Amino acid sequence: MSTPPYLQIVQDVKARVIRGELREGDRVPSTRRLAREWSVALATAAKALSVLAQEGVVRAEPRVGTVVTSWRPGGVPRGPSAGVRRAGGGEQELTRERVVAVAVETADAEGLAAVSMRGVAGRLGVSTMSLYRHVRDKDDLVGLMTDAAIAEFPLPDEPPPGWRARLEVSARLQWAACRRHPWLAWVTSLTRPRPSPGLLRHAEWALAAIDGHGLDPDTMMQVHILLYSYVQGIAANLELEQQAQAATGLTDDEWMDRHAPYPALVALGGYPTFVKVVEDLGGDFDLDLDRLFEFGLRPLLDGLALIIDR
Repeated sequence: MSTPPYLQIVQDVKARVIRGELREGDRVPSTRRLAREWSVALATAAKALSVLAQEGVVRAEPRVGTVVTSWRPGGVPRGPSAGVRRAGGGEQELTRERVVAVAVETADAEGLAAVSMRGVAGRLGVSTMSLYRHVRDKDDLVGLMTDAAIAEFPLPDEPPPGWRARLEVSARLQWAACRRHPWLAWVTSLTRPRPSPGLLRHAEWALAAIDGHGLDPDTMMQVHILLYSYVQGIAANLELEQQAQAATGLTDDEWMDRHAPYPALVALGGYPTFVKVVEDLGGDFDLDLDRLFEFGLRPLLDGLALIIDR
């Protein structure tokens, strides 16, 4: 009977540790990288890392990722809580905050799709069922992750004067949160919003900013949703780029150098203005998402002024 793919990965990582290719403290390949290298599903790669954590070969380190422990073959078996450690050594009790922190670290490194109850448990070195004492399910976990990420960029206690300044503060803080946590743009949709206290604070902030300007409730809600969707729409490309780099090993500039569609467009014809603009740029256009965010924010607020200040 052939060895299951996840066990093949486990055996390979162990062999690399034994040979000294991976040493204590070294980061092990991410779930996404293992899935790509072994041509397996993300769930299979996550299961492999979970097994490695439960056997004490790897552990999750805050702000670092999954790293190799001091494990050696034939050593003292380590229990299922081996991956949960205090900074000064020893074990610490599993908490909701620790579960959320490791889930955020996983999403930061590998994307929201890489977060699963099994995967988070594996990085913590605990059983999957132990997580359910702290979070209801994955949806609950993602909600807690969302609030933790947004809390890193709190709204000020005292809002600035004027609706425009208040909306700009909210937009910039949301952008900063997405910049640090690219997966954040994917946690909710406009049509099926997540009931997140963190997101609701921004909704309350935006609606309070434009309250008292004679707008009807429908228009007020449209303004709030438009502002949020502006940030979310650009920020969604942050994780898409992160995923593309992980899948191809190429930066966006490297990918464009190899796959730029412009020569083919020139040959086909039918896009004269587009081709002219591209040629006039001389290959010197840098699609910087921060620059794009700044480029559009002021015109967006200018347009809202026509509605709010009328």
